[in-house]
Amino acid sequence: MLNLKTFLPACALALSVAGAAAADKLPLNEISQYLNTLRTAQGDFTQINDDGSISTGEIFIKRPGRVRFEYNAPETALVVAGAGAVVIYDSKSNAPPETYPLSKTPLSIILADNVNLGQARMVTGHDYDGTATTVTAQDPAHPDYGNIQLKFTGNPVQLRQWVINDSSGSSTTVVLGDLKVGGTLANSMFDTGSPGKAPGR
Repeated sequence: MLNLKTFLPACALALSVAGAAAADKLPLNEISQYLNTLRTAQGDFTQINDDGSISTGEIFIKRPGRVRFEYNAPETALVVAGAGAVVIYDSKSNAPPETYPLSKTPLSIILADNVNLGQARMVTGHDYDGTATTVTAQDPAHPDYGNIQLKFTGNPVQLRQWVINDSSGSSTTVVLGDLKVGGTLANSMFDTGSPGKAPGR
């Protein structure tokens, strides 16, 4: 069973190996270009929740504006973003799904049709720790919505991790496995009214 004490050192080692070939901090325009060329992707993820608990699952990304998180058992949640909304489904709950505007979540920054990290007041941090470049970004018009910290390795540029710090003060970390970039993802997977199941799940 995963636990925080064993997972975090393993994550740091993975980033160190992945970033061994990257010698310098990645420029913001190079990161923006990478995100803008990433139209579809899927892969495994590990999520570290604000209370320290760990969840795993599979992520499906279809830019602009669409992402889907399918959680492995024993989790029963499904999170789908599409049509300008983020919807959280829980098969064990009798309550209606929780719905939030995508524009009010920091995740909207990387799901935008045109990512431009160079625009004024968007990036509040741009650092390099010797293995990975970390960019902290926010909605310039609404910094009160929170921010997202994106971690990238280079040669070639790859998104490895993000941390969402939301308006309530909670933090959620998502560590990505190797993303399969490209390919076709059906629009129906991101239908927030009837999300269905992903192929092969």
